Amino acid sequence: MTDSLTPFFRAARRLRAAAVAAPLVFVAPFAGAQTADEVRADVLALTAPGTNGRAVGSPGAAQARRYLIAELAAAGAQPLPGRGQLGIPFSFVERVDDRGSMLRAGGHRRFGSDQVRALAFSESGEVRGELHFVGYGIRLPEGAEVRYDSYAGQEVRDKVVLALRYFPDGAEGDERSLFQRHSGLRAKAIAAREAGAAGLVIVSGPRSPNPGELAPDGFDIAAPGGQGIAAVSVDGPAGESLFAGSGRELEAVQRSLDGGDPLDGSFPLPGVATLTVDLERVRGTGANVVGILPAADGGFAPPWIAIGAHYDHLGMGGSGSLNPHGPPEVHPGADDNASGTAAVLAMARQVAETPLARPLLVAFWSGEESGLLGSTAFVRDEIVPAELLAYVNLDMVGRLEDNRLTVQALGSSPVWPRIVERANVPGGFDLALGDDPYLPTDSSAFNSAGVPTLNLFTGTHPDYHRPTDTADRLNYEGLARVARFAGLVARRVADLDEAPAFVRVERSPDQTPARASMTAYTGTIPEYATEVEGLLLGGVMAGGPAEAAGLAKGDVIVEFGGTPVLNIYDYMNALAGVRIGEPVTVVYRRDGERRTTTLTPTPRP
Repeated sequence: MTDSLTPFFRAARRLRAAAVAAPLVFVAPFAGAQTADEVRADVLALTAPGTNGRAVGSPGAAQARRYLIAELAAAGAQPLPGRGQLGIPFSFVERVDDRGSMLRAGGHRRFGSDQVRALAFSESGEVRGELHFVGYGIRLPEGAEVRYDSYAGQEVRDKVVLALRYFPDGAEGDERSLFQRHSGLRAKAIAAREAGAAGLVIVSGPRSPNPGELAPDGFDIAAPGGQGIAAVSVDGPAGESLFAGSGRELEAVQRSLDGGDPLDGSFPLPGVATLTVDLERVRGTGANVVGILPAADGGFAPPWIAIGAHYDHLGMGGSGSLNPHGPPEVHPGADDNASGTAAVLAMARQVAETPLARPLLVAFWSGEESGLLGSTAFVRDEIVPAELLAYVNLDMVGRLEDNRLTVQALGSSPVWPRIVERANVPGGFDLALGDDPYLPTDSSAFNSAGVPTLNLFTGTHPDYHRPTDTADRLNYEGLARVARFAGLVARRVADLDEAPAFVRVERSPDQTPARASMTAYTGTIPEYATEVEGLLLGGVMAGGPAEAAGLAKGDVIVEFGGTPVLNIYDYMNALAGVRIGEPVTVVYRRDGERRTTTLTPTPRP
């Protein structure tokens, strides 16, 4: 494997070797600990030229993975039983290709690929229907502070509807925020589908921020499924052409809509439209890196203690970037999460020198930024959760400030408070402790499987999910200390006489705010890594409304409050229309059987 490493990676190894040979200065007395220069060498390798933000399935991620495999093998790690290698692939929908979608209108107007772009969540096939303009195509949920429905009083069943992109420009303050939440491309597709339309055409109007431009395809790697309707974007000239013969001009209609009256801009257009969509969902392959380090007695057999971190990031930006209006640019992800990855490597080397009482499973996940894809696939396909004593996750641990380290998910086992307290005697951190294990990181995949988990975190910062999250901004002394602390936690778990007990943490909703100001809470935990029609539950939160309704991990919600659910977006759209304290009928599939239950949303905790 060494031959495949880039010259930069070999330079990183030389840098780390020099660090090992240098005199050690410890902030706290950890035997066999790694130095700041060593973890810095790993971060530099993971953010090196060519890694390009390590997006799941990308060549940059493969470059980083080769480095991790080589370093883990050098530490003496062996593949998971039944696996012949440290790299473990998993499949996901990488992109959606438009193979030639088109729009024909009025029998003689034809718009091809230069003027038409299929939206990635569109259904493939051909639909035909009368044209109908529906303004901004927005339906705000019942109970919202503002009443707005572009479809009110309009009969669009089996028609092809044309809608403006974005939302009324005249909206301000809370009203503007409300429109923003319900004006995404998927939300408009859901509204059109629920109104009975056969197809949806989106145009960026002449008064819009990007007048006449084709909308992005709306692909979301975390939820790549179809939205149940044929949907495309067209450019400005095509949109104007669809208005021909109506006696109305698109610019004037949009100006009126921006004044706030949704019904002033919904009306039939002349002619019949034929919408042809031809999409291919192209699958890609990501890969985790997983290895086992032997126990002090040389054994590799489970149960294992597991430590892990995600090594992927956002690549060149995209939908997860907080720099969305800039040009595509490498997002290095030095803190998120080259820092956690380097800390786990440091722990692995430390354990290789001084083994634990039990074998250690060391894991590096890909696809975390896209919905916990790698860790969820691993828990689902590669391991029996009972083989794990506990899982310790490190995510964004490179920006230690004021000696403050956050330790999350302590509520998942009664052993954690004492273990963390003892590990911090030499660690010397100002700890911020949290019981909640329902976190937006890989530890949640293990918590859902009933494994005691911990997550370490040094806090967010202005460079989060931006191109400025670079290696020069990390606190490497602090990162080395976090790695030592995590190593001691793992060692304490290994020394336990009995396996840690798992506790399903209940979340008690706060009942004090006024009902009208709160978001309804259901206690469902979606799983993103498996493609199904509906909302697949990766679990339910203990004590939450979903658990009280009898829902459980593996159930697939197909209808919520009378609204069909094809995916997470349908579910969120349906959830926006429910009221706290009012029962909702939920239809779901369990083991192929269609069932019905009643769920009562509560205030969000």
